[in-house]
Amino acid sequence: MKCAFCEDENKDKRVIIKNELACAFLGIQPIVVGHTLIIPKRCVAKFEDLTENEKSSIFNLMKKVKSVLEKTFNCEGFNIAWNENLIAGQTVPHFHLHVIPRKKGDKGIYKYEPRDFLYRPGSRANSKIEELQEIAKLIKNNF
Repeated sequence: MKCAFCEDENKDKRVIIKNELACAFLGIQPIVVGHTLIIPKRCVAKFEDLTENEKSSIFNLMKKVKSVLEKTFNCEGFNIAWNENLIAGQTVPHFHLHVIPRKKGDKGIYKYEPRDFLYRPGSRANSKIEELQEIAKLIKNNF
């Protein structure tokens, strides 16, 4: 399968920092100015496909990217996320961590409420503790 990141001839022109195993570059469809993607240099689709060294390299770059974005854009916070599989919004099958600098008044959703952003918007009743205990038991039985 072709990878949009691996085959992007212009990606290197957008790189802001890299290390031995990962690189950070500006996205071509930014939510806000400074929206950065951090990827492993090796093409793998999911977080669990990464080696421990690749994970460490990605998170080290994330710390540096956050720091420089704060200085550059005076941002007040960040959205940091990745999507896995098409059903969850992953359109490029190469793991990529989004680092989105946020400040009051910027465009896009800045009040991140998972229930609004990801699923079942609106208020819902809390689940009963007994139901949650049964679900927890079911999950624990599969470890």
